[in-house]
Amino acid sequence: MMEPTTHPLPISLSFFAIICQAFLNSLNKTAKRAFDILTALLGLIILSPFFFVIAILIKRESPGPIFYGGKRAGKDNNPFLIWKFRTMHERPESYQGPTVTAKADKRITPFGHWLRDTKVNELPQLWNVLMGEMSFVGPRPENWDIVQAWPADARAEILAMRPGITSPASIIYHDEEKMLEGDDFMVKYYQNILPDKMRLDRIYIRHHSTLGDIDIILWTLAILLPQLAASRIPEGNLFGGPISRFVRFNLSWFLADFLIAFSAVGSVGVLWRTTGPIDLGIPKAILFALGIAFLFGLINAIFGLNSVIWSRAVAEDMFGIVISSGIVIVLTSSVYPLTSLPTLPTPMLLLIGLVAIIGFVAARYRWRLLAGFSTFWMSRRNTFSVGERVLIVGAGEEGEFTNWLLRRKNLRYAFSIIGVVDDDPLKQGMRLDGNWIIGTLADIPHLVAQHDVGLIIMAGLEQDQQRKAKSACINTGVRFLLISDIISALQFWFTKSGAQHKIQAE
Repeated sequence: MMEPTTHPLPISLSFFAIICQAFLNSLNKTAKRAFDILTALLGLIILSPFFFVIAILIKRESPGPIFYGGKRAGKDNNPFLIWKFRTMHERPESYQGPTVTAKADKRITPFGHWLRDTKVNELPQLWNVLMGEMSFVGPRPENWDIVQAWPADARAEILAMRPGITSPASIIYHDEEKMLEGDDFMVKYYQNILPDKMRLDRIYIRHHSTLGDIDIILWTLAILLPQLAASRIPEGNLFGGPISRFVRFNLSWFLADFLIAFSAVGSVGVLWRTTGPIDLGIPKAILFALGIAFLFGLINAIFGLNSVIWSRAVAEDMFGIVISSGIVIVLTSSVYPLTSLPTLPTPMLLLIGLVAIIGFVAARYRWRLLAGFSTFWMSRRNTFSVGERVLIVGAGEEGEFTNWLLRRKNLRYAFSIIGVVDDDPLKQGMRLDGNWIIGTLADIPHLVAQHDVGLIIMAGLEQDQQRKAKSACINTGVRFLLISDIISALQFWFTKSGAQHKIQAE
């Protein structure tokens, strides 16, 4: 018998990947803290005259301190005092009443209402940021007593990060006080708002990034405008905003395409020098490569190919990138003679374009390129069939299996997938397995009404996500099923079938 072989290389690569990820996480934390210190210090200096004016107005309206310090749960459940401009009357009932304020709360002063509506009362938290108790972006710090009643797993996860001045939850619930009214408003807060804020905080913690934090800060400034404050901002846009999406799916690919194009210009140039002199030079070669990369990125943006997650692309996406590549070759050979760059032979231009395109496609598809070509025509057949309109909830492995199952033979006639719902912010608005990620779990009721969904299939959800999705299905009256039940049934059938075959064989 042969000895089992070992594979040290994959293990080494995995270890190297873990080290790199740990280094990137450390770098991200360092950059986040440096940003907090510099911005908080600059903000306190610039806003100090404004703070002086606010202090005068607070003292003029009602007696009492200028600032309010409330006990909050910080990182690792360490208590700290969060600082705000005082917005309530300095009376015993202000301290003895509910810890959450509601609409028309009589404890709040008239000027305090303005401070709360404009979020100016939160600005003293720049001091908390400077002291390291808070960050600009992070889960909003909750009242100490409320946090101690959280489930242990949620408390451990949320309090593993510094709380922030702003967060996706605080943006969505920026008008929280207006949502709470009546004598039982605390019950509504505990049952409806608090669980959803915790869910949003946990999503942020799992997917946060420096670019994502910049997006959240910009969204926070944007909701100060009445027009945007009154409109609904989709969750996906909060977690994966325009800046992070641009850098991740446009700028990063542009840089990669530039390096590929520059390599194509250099390699073809070296090859062409064997037949005659070429007066191009490195600076002009860089300019030429930038032009090719920009043109390729522009065409991809027009075709929507810059929104494809290429590791999960389908044959149609590959066909689109081939068409885009062909256009780049034609335009490169046509436009280049009109520029001020040195004259190059047309065959050389075509060869540069061809080599660059091979690199572009290979970088996106790698080993899937040939497989994509072979399956494209198969996947194009019967694509216009219309059946039961299905919404898949979950973009993981079970979601991938669900998509594969519904596209098999006769099932493609019975079901029509309108899109996928997933809480991963980086997938929002992207194309995955040939389907668009069209929203998060919170968007299910809106998507059901918009697309006339008849069936929702839940694939690979955690228990809390599953409960939220089931609740949305019940409220909308849409039928739903768990793909895990189908998988279990198939496993049982195969097990039973195998046992029967074994008995027959014996």
